[in-house]
Amino acid sequence: MVAVRILISADMEGVTGVTYGGDVLPGSPGWQRFRPVFTGDVNACVEGLYAGGATEVIVNEAHSSQRNLLIEELDTRARMLTGRHKPLSMMQGVDSGVDGVVFIGYHAAAGQNGVLAHTYLENTVTGVYLDGVLASEGRLNAALAAEHGVPVLMITGDDRCCVDAESYVPEAERVAVKECVSRYAAICLPPAKSWELIRTGAERSMTRAGRVAPAPAPHRIEVEFDAAHLAMAAAVIPTVEQVDVLRVGFDAPDMTEAMKCFKIVCAIASGATEPGWG
Repeated sequence: MVAVRILISADMEGVTGVTYGGDVLPGSPGWQRFRPVFTGDVNACVEGLYAGGATEVIVNEAHSSQRNLLIEELDTRARMLTGRHKPLSMMQGVDSGVDGVVFIGYHAAAGQNGVLAHTYLENTVTGVYLDGVLASEGRLNAALAAEHGVPVLMITGDDRCCVDAESYVPEAERVAVKECVSRYAAICLPPAKSWELIRTGAERSMTRAGRVAPAPAPHRIEVEFDAAHLAMAAAVIPTVEQVDVLRVGFDAPDMTEAMKCFKIVCAIASGATEPGWG
């Protein structure tokens, strides 16, 4: 049997039923409530991938503390990469020869309307631009996957996340588990229905599994903040320039280096915020 290895990058804001910051904040009652649902979304995907021919599935925890999934409830055929700090963060493992990647529980970008829409930082980044295009975490991660010759097989999240995904991986399966009403409200499917759709989509997506030609390329990322001091703080990073009052930008020889620098920009900006003021 030919080995077919699939990576799942599992975020939480786009999970079935999640609509509020407290639903995904580690340690909160809402987070505890939605951990089993999060694990259920992932398990439905694992089941579908195996039904479609996968021989190995690794799940990379990609949300916040990256210690959210319930390993005691995880499908026993999968393995889980959990915890921080990973060089490729949400996409750790994409460089290990996998034949496809699935984005579970993803969401729309900062600057877009979507349930819990943001890009890496919840409320200080107002827009991230990859080569001039407003970029969600999905778009950034898809570019990183392309650099390693890994196709994006499926994306799950709210309907706005799925519309966004159509613009950067139109060939991928898209499963909307909720319909955005506002950043903090959605019309949600019951978990059993979501899991059926995720399972079916994952199985169908396996027809596209298989490595493709890597697409390394230089990239430019610009990050816009909601306060001038955050741009000033991020601009102290070598290679990062302040291009406007609220915006910084940098060039990188490839997407791997671009994402490493982007993570540093986010870390510096996060450390420069003040309680109550940002």
